[in-house]
Amino acid sequence: MSNAENTMKTERIFEGNIINLRVDTVELPGRKYSRREIVEHPGGVCVLAITKENEVVFVKQYRKAIEEFTLEIPAGRVEDEEALEVAALRELKEETGFSATKITKVMQFYSSPGFTNEKLHFFIAEDLVEGDLNLDENEFIEVIKINTEECINMVNEGIISDGKTIIALLYYQNNHLIK
Repeated sequence: MSNAENTMKTERIFEGNIINLRVDTVELPGRKYSRREIVEHPGGVCVLAITKENEVVFVKQYRKAIEEFTLEIPAGRVEDEEALEVAALRELKEETGFSATKITKVMQFYSSPGFTNEKLHFFIAEDLVEGDLNLDENEFIEVIKINTEECINMVNEGIISDGKTIIALLYYQNNHLIK
């Protein structure tokens, strides 16, 4: 017996610059029906950038959805037909001013598959070169560098609460790169 949900009808609710919203009517096992609200997202990249001084490069910014400032690794949307590595390097440069001569794709994951199809591609950037910020006109970001060991303490204390950032830091720690 399959517990897959068959889509019976799709209704487009909103189409925006970053996301789209649709409502799917699905058939459940036992000929029952339900509605699923789905946020469609083109996908993104996130970059754990490590300096020669063993610091993580963060962006601090206000997030309206949670009404708080967050510490996050640089991240952003993949543009149409853009290679993932190019997107990661672009986002790193735009948000932090840093360029990297070494970038490695580590993994990909869904941010929250209960309501969105957003897939994030996680990279580690090393051999950084500091440069000028190139923020979008509606971005207000502060760049902060924090020692890798302190970052893990900040995760454990709940100071760093962004999911992609926690995944990146714990991956880095679990691969014996943070003592």
